[in-house]
Amino acid sequence: MNFRKRAQPQTLGFQIAPMVDILLVLLVFFIVTWNYAMTENELDVKVPTATAAKEQQPVANQTVLNVRRDGTVVMNRKQISLDELRARLLQLSELYPDYAIIVRGDQELSFNNLMAVMDICRQANIWNVAFATAVVSQ
Repeated sequence: MNFRKRAQPQTLGFQIAPMVDILLVLLVFFIVTWNYAMTENELDVKVPTATAAKEQQPVANQTVLNVRRDGTVVMNRKQISLDELRARLLQLSELYPDYAIIVRGDQELSFNNLMAVMDICRQANIWNVAFATAVVSQ
């Protein structure tokens, strides 16, 4: 009887090229999404324009508060009430005494709604408050 020898399966080594491709795609994805996450801009908030405005780079100890036309406040892409805002800002000011708040108020926002947010910042002992404006290109 003539038995044929079965071919032994060959084990393939670790292929590095597909792994590098996947890692590069993931790296590009996270870089692009990180840039969008840092801006924290609400699309429905149209800030007023200023001719002498300068574009600032975001820093670590700051939060952007978007105040919509109707007075609702959006913090970290979530709509929150004024009581929740007060509680969160109190926590942040206790952890970081030099914490900064950037207020992005809509250009049609009522002054009373803006002052409510400013008053909450003062109650939370946050004095580093800035207002965002749109940069006008000349």
